[in-house]
Amino acid sequence: MSYLMAIDAGTGSIRAVIFDTKGNQISSAQKEWSHLQEPNVPNSMSFDFDKNWLLTCSCIKESLASANLNGENILALSATSMREGIVLYDKDGRELWAVANVDARADKEVKYLKENFAGIEEEFYQESGQTFALGAIPRIMWLKNNRPELYEKVSKISMIGDWILAKLSGVIATDPSNGGTTGIFSLKNRDWVPVMAKRVGIKDDIFPKTLEVGTLMGSVTKEASHVTGLSTDTKVVMGGGDVQLGSAGLGVVELGQVAILGGSFWQQVVNIKSDAKMPEDMSIRVNPHVIPNQSQAEGITFFSGLVMRWFRDAFCDMEKLEAKEKGLDVYTVLEQKAKDVPVGSYGILPIFSDSMKYGKWYHAAPSFLNLSIDPEVCNRASMFRSLQENAAIVSSINLDKIREFTNIEIDEIVFAGGASKGELWSQIVADVTGCRVKIPRVTEATALGASMAAGVGAGIYESIKSIAKELVVWEKVYEPNLENKKVYDNIKLKWQRAYEAQLKLVDDNITSSMWKAPGL
Repeated sequence: MSYLMAIDAGTGSIRAVIFDTKGNQISSAQKEWSHLQEPNVPNSMSFDFDKNWLLTCSCIKESLASANLNGENILALSATSMREGIVLYDKDGRELWAVANVDARADKEVKYLKENFAGIEEEFYQESGQTFALGAIPRIMWLKNNRPELYEKVSKISMIGDWILAKLSGVIATDPSNGGTTGIFSLKNRDWVPVMAKRVGIKDDIFPKTLEVGTLMGSVTKEASHVTGLSTDTKVVMGGGDVQLGSAGLGVVELGQVAILGGSFWQQVVNIKSDAKMPEDMSIRVNPHVIPNQSQAEGITFFSGLVMRWFRDAFCDMEKLEAKEKGLDVYTVLEQKAKDVPVGSYGILPIFSDSMKYGKWYHAAPSFLNLSIDPEVCNRASMFRSLQENAAIVSSINLDKIREFTNIEIDEIVFAGGASKGELWSQIVADVTGCRVKIPRVTEATALGASMAAGVGAGIYESIKSIAKELVVWEKVYEPNLENKKVYDNIKLKWQRAYEAQLKLVDDNITSSMWKAPGL
């Protein structure tokens, strides 16, 4: 029997996941990795391609061993990755420099672009759907200004998932869904726009060929076979961005479909036409989808999953012990306690991520507002529930913004990622949005989407769209409680007013922003 491999390069880890051709997960291996700040380079987040390639090879070999398979059993593979992270290469295809997704070193370059090229960010946004905040242009400009000897050697650029495929196949290329997050890209044409780079004074001849997701690139090289255990007969297939391939792995492949991906960050995505007009205020990000002729309007909620992890580790030692005694996940124990807390969590308002303001993106200082000194009212259960409600409320605001410029009516949401395992959280998402919420059975949507791409490239699936509809099945459906929605609608308004007041404290240098885009 033949199998498909997906390699998923996330912000915090690298994974190799093996699937059979029916979409069943066979094995998985994962290694954590970290992206370190360069000495004397504030807000930098470098990607260590030498160390991380060894971790990638280790995951590939472990996933094969865990499944009791050898390289010849893997018919095809593809890769997906955190978006925005870039790798730069020399003329011989050797890595020169790389950064991970939220590297924010280029604040001076962003300011320079805004001050010296009036209106160019807005112009580029209309074509690419991206602002300068996490784009490649300021980062490449930073390299030119600060590491000129490296900049002069730059011959090619790719994304981190593309880098994995290049290490395996020897071919440097990109796809629209991941390459589009550089901001040097056309949503409509689904290809690079080198003139954007030329206009701001950086190299315009470094852009590799663009391949649609599922395009066969070649096979595993002898060198890569030696270090990974894969066969030189294993096909290497173009992958894509993690959110977009994750959407495919959730069956979100038709225009107008909606998903909320609840991981470390939360993304709210809505499928739209690739030639859709962008919002004038640059409030929402728009990326190419992995489906031809489609883009995705995207809201992002910062740190929702990471905030929950912080709350668990900082305050919930008792629940950890209880969970261990009962053989449960600690989040399950917390949800069991939080379900008895009234809707609205006694008025507690968490202040963490703002709603999406892509054109001027920064957050207030982390805090909880409206706490009570009554331990029966303000405790771990009520604060935990307030965090769940807050993630859903910010997601709802982002979806409202997408509605405004797309005129798409949203009545059904696919909810996936670690957060969707929580029954209370899933119901809260339904109640806050007023939408039916569907939970897919698959727990590895991004990896499943990458395996779909591999299968398309190997010729065993006709297209990502067709196989997504065949492989995705549903675990649960949550119907909204419209009485609860009325309560949440009121809380949503209060929260927005409170957040504006908290941003004013940052503006007045009284508190420190949780995160600021470069150049602000």
